[in-house]
Amino acid sequence: MHVVATAGHVDHGKSTLVRALTGQDPDRLAEEKRRGLTIELGYCWTTVDPVGEVAFVDVPGHERFVTTMLSGVGPVPVAMLVVAADDPWMPQAAEHLAALDALGVSHGVLVVTRADLADPAPALARARAEVERTSLAGVPAVVVSGRTGAGIAELRSALGTVLASVRAPDPAADVRLWVDRRFHVRGAGTVVTGTLPAGTVAPGTVLAVDGAEARVRGVEALGAPRERVSGVARVALDLGGHAPEIARGDALVTPGAFVASARVDVRLTGDGEPPERPVLHVGSTHVGTRARSIGSGLARLVLDRPLPLRYADRAILRDPGNRQVWGVEVLDPVPERRPRDLATHDGTPDAELRLRGVVRRSLLRRIGAPAEPLPAGTLVAGDWLVAPHLVADLRGRLAALADRPVAPGEAANALGLPDPAIVTALVAPPLRIDGGRVVGPGGLPEHLAKAAAVLAEELSGFAAPEAGRLDELGLDHVALATLHRAGRLLRVDERVVLLPGADDRAVAVLAELEQPFTASEARLALGTSRRVALPLLAHLDATGRTVRLADDRRRLR
Repeated sequence: MHVVATAGHVDHGKSTLVRALTGQDPDRLAEEKRRGLTIELGYCWTTVDPVGEVAFVDVPGHERFVTTMLSGVGPVPVAMLVVAADDPWMPQAAEHLAALDALGVSHGVLVVTRADLADPAPALARARAEVERTSLAGVPAVVVSGRTGAGIAELRSALGTVLASVRAPDPAADVRLWVDRRFHVRGAGTVVTGTLPAGTVAPGTVLAVDGAEARVRGVEALGAPRERVSGVARVALDLGGHAPEIARGDALVTPGAFVASARVDVRLTGDGEPPERPVLHVGSTHVGTRARSIGSGLARLVLDRPLPLRYADRAILRDPGNRQVWGVEVLDPVPERRPRDLATHDGTPDAELRLRGVVRRSLLRRIGAPAEPLPAGTLVAGDWLVAPHLVADLRGRLAALADRPVAPGEAANALGLPDPAIVTALVAPPLRIDGGRVVGPGGLPEHLAKAAAVLAEELSGFAAPEAGRLDELGLDHVALATLHRAGRLLRVDERVVLLPGADDRAVAVLAELEQPFTASEARLALGTSRRVALPLLAHLDATGRTVRLADDRRRLR
């Protein structure tokens, strides 16, 4: 399905044109029929070759209903700008065109109506000149008469060509449906309508509004029940009798897929700067804001209520006093309290990570920020991403902390990181994790360092601790190997350790003996036990300091 919104000055024939295209009347209210003007949004549909189903959102053209108009065009990607041949260029046509330009709408058709009442050439020339200065520059133009039907076939053909060029959105995308009508149907319950820009809804789909969940009981599109509907589409959703409170302007979203934020950093397009209290129009909603400049063409908006916005969303900022509008492009839906240099954001994952530094991948997905493919050098720690330019600095600072064993949580606090898992991911040689702590090249876990200190006080000469004492200190063979590698003990057998340097001191003692010497003579000279002397001599053999002879005696090399 495709969706087209009308735009143009009041009483320029928008509704008449929609009736001529669809055979349906978009003005459904008695007041609209009595006054001959559109007050609420109207919806009609037809089929157009070669694209098939096309729904039309007919918006009011009167200046008093501009908010309703903006709620109609906000979610719609294609516009039909209507001007009358028998009227000059009018203020509401200019305001509607400015709104479409601010939203970045680039697909559409310019239609000059009432060609049976006046020469359409002047109106077409003026409208074309105005359109060429906007995002709709280059759209086809058609001259028609809704009363006689002249040009309607050409208009249908132009619409078919334009709609065929519109890229289809992702049917698997997260759903965000801005509600533009809500009503109650006896026997069904709450029904809401809106333009579905992307994603898919079907009976059984669970959506959320302000954190409360609602299950879709039925889906209708273009007046008929559907098993499933993918955007872009006009839909009516039956939410049953127990739906949460929903109003026009609320957003029904895929649960957990969006972040509702009351602070957003944006890029503005338009003349001058907005007032302090402009109104933000996005989707079918509008909300008061406080605007503050944070750079050339950049602003921070503090919203009166949170909205589920995403990166690159297009919206309108409007001065309610003089009705001037500015285009809004969302750059950061969840900014930090201190504004960042968004002027450098070029829409790439590298720029996004450079600005955020450390961020959850899941958050980037929920706010629609560019994150794939990850820039080379990005550190991934579970759900966390660390920008490449920070990794080397963080590793250097971590190495400085690890001159003593440090727990990942303690290191995370010292480094200003949100999760100890990031510290663990930062560990790379010569750093290591030992005993649940980050250890530097010469560092030891705290319990091993304490055990080594105790043994240093207890031992002297060539004495070695008994196995039971090692157990009391919590020193198994792995711990002893660690202390040996760190130079805190000399391990000459799996469970025999001496003070560091004992092998060098043993060589000095054995040099005083007559060469060669027996193991018993060495034991007596060293003043130690056989349990220690034999593995110590084997260690001296292995390290090339002594030579074991055929008769089992030894000499210094």
